Amino acid sequence: MTRIAVAGASGLIGSALVRSLTADGHDVLRLVRRAPRTADEVRWDPKKSEVDTGRLQGCGAIVNLAGAGVGDHRWTAAYKREIHDSRVLGTTALAEAAAALDTPPRVFLNGSAVGYYGDTGSRAVDESAPAGDGFLPSLCVEWEAATAPAHQAGIRTVMARTGLVVSRDGGAWAKLFPLFRAGLGGRMGDGRQYWSYIALHDQVAALRHILDTEALSGPVNLTAPHPATNREVTSAMGRVLHRPTLFTAPAPALKLALGEMAGDVLGSTRAVPSRLLETGFEFAFPGLEQAIAAA
Repeated sequence: MTRIAVAGASGLIGSALVRSLTADGHDVLRLVRRAPRTADEVRWDPKKSEVDTGRLQGCGAIVNLAGAGVGDHRWTAAYKREIHDSRVLGTTALAEAAAALDTPPRVFLNGSAVGYYGDTGSRAVDESAPAGDGFLPSLCVEWEAATAPAHQAGIRTVMARTGLVVSRDGGAWAKLFPLFRAGLGGRMGDGRQYWSYIALHDQVAALRHILDTEALSGPVNLTAPHPATNREVTSAMGRVLHRPTLFTAPAPALKLALGEMAGDVLGSTRAVPSRLLETGFEFAFPGLEQAIAAA
């Protein structure tokens, strides 16, 4: 059995990962920002760069999935700072803690996002593509750079650039299900923008594949092999849920409702998982309708 520390263990992806690891007999430590209540909890304060490193001794892996939800609130200056600090400061704290351990972990797996690439239009991009322009690409560049202490200490360091996770239990996609079930779903803008998605089951399986695959380091895209346009998402949601998809959300209305965030809703990111496929990862739900039906 391997001891694995997970930050962000209460989130959609983190909680699913913890369940998967625990079911297979791994000893999982959950990092929490309050006083620990159980033996499997470890205290940390990402903004103060405080980590109980004594409890992390003996961990074979440290996984950081912590961060304020990008779509939880309108992007005010204050909330953009919260999004930034919760990721960059937290990653710095854990990377430095990992590097300082007497016996460092074999792998430091840190969250990131396909927002790194910005708006790529219809152009497919893999992990070799440069960063785009805007708030999210700039955030991802800083977020990934914050892993440097772990990498410099010789720890295998991976940045998991995650797409839109298809789940009804949380994340951006969970907000779509009630709308489409009510027959109020429809395309956003012209619907031509690409969405890089991944089923929650495959997201967890991909994270575990990264933990187990020594050949993987640096950025890894966690997306299904064939990104879909918003039009295709709209049609697939309607077919799976057996509901009409007659409504549309015009670009001006989205910009009015969402502010700066609308740029990312209407933007197109066509990211493909080259490094997962090259290392033999097999998707359980590679197709869009498969992922939606699974959710």
